[in-house]
Amino acid sequence: MLKKSIFLLSSAFFMSLLFSFRIEEKKQPAVRTIIIDAGHGISPSGGYDGAKGTYSHEDDICFGISKKLIAQIAVQYPNVRIIETRPTKYKVDLRERADIANQNKGDLFISIHVNAMSPKQGRELTGYKTETYYTGKGKKRKKQTRKVAQYRYYSIASKAKGTQTYIWGAHKSDDKETAIRENAPMFSEENYKEKYGDMDVNSPEFIALSLVKTKQFFKRSSKLADFLTDEFSKAGRFSQGSYQRQKGIWVLQATAMPSVLIETGFITNQEEEDYLNSESGQTQMAGAISGAIGSYIKWVEQQAGPTSSNNNSLPNNSTGKMSASFLQAIDNREKAQAKK
Repeated sequence: MLKKSIFLLSSAFFMSLLFSFRIEEKKQPAVRTIIIDAGHGISPSGGYDGAKGTYSHEDDICFGISKKLIAQIAVQYPNVRIIETRPTKYKVDLRERADIANQNKGDLFISIHVNAMSPKQGRELTGYKTETYYTGKGKKRKKQTRKVAQYRYYSIASKAKGTQTYIWGAHKSDDKETAIRENAPMFSEENYKEKYGDMDVNSPEFIALSLVKTKQFFKRSSKLADFLTDEFSKAGRFSQGSYQRQKGIWVLQATAMPSVLIETGFITNQEEEDYLNSESGQTQMAGAISGAIGSYIKWVEQQAGPTSSNNNSLPNNSTGKMSASFLQAIDNREKAQAKK
């Protein structure tokens, strides 16, 4: 019954908890820390981990775009702290990347990648070959011949192109919620205990809070993905749109913050590979991502509402008490209805 109450709380109690979120957003910038995650990386043995093109590797392209993006963010948003999960050319474990993001209290997680598509196989008729075979048995066995077509097989490079943006799949929300609960102090203010009390992250009220926060992060991730799609199109890049990743991506579902993964292009398309390796191409991609971040920050600030004081402020330590009371009220009502 209490479990049912938790799910009811995630919707009916949404507005109550939203007030506390807005208070936090009004007192501080919408985005204070951005985590930049350059995909893949070179292993200690020197081997590459990402996709390979005709002459380049995904690992190097991701690193190049990430560095240019960091430089642009530093200029356009000087008050934003930037954290790199892969500050060098070398590979960093996926779980360590998520830990870096959570430990640094990231407000936004952006993972840079490059796509790839396997080549198709083509064939060409080169002629015919006479083949001998036999029919029948014993004295009735006869020798026969037939013409068999001969083909030359070859690979056809993929023409797939464009950007793709991913957020974690809805079916992975349980993982995201777990990340939020396990990293609770990471997404809250410094005066966490003063405002919310010494709340148990396994308590029903905190689980309800994390459910609401998970929904908020999903909405924000989706909105950022839309902004990215728009910016890529403005830059003249063909955009395939944004998607929910059906196959789990650890860094998206294990980070307690809005998060996106960007496939910047197809390294298996010669034209795209040239673009992604060029200084102008990498700078343009970084600019589009930076522009989307700007649109996202403005949107989040608008969601938070005006910064002027209002009567929605909650007294210290009231969130936990109010949520617990609300849960108990629902539980009591359900028990009363069950007795009828």
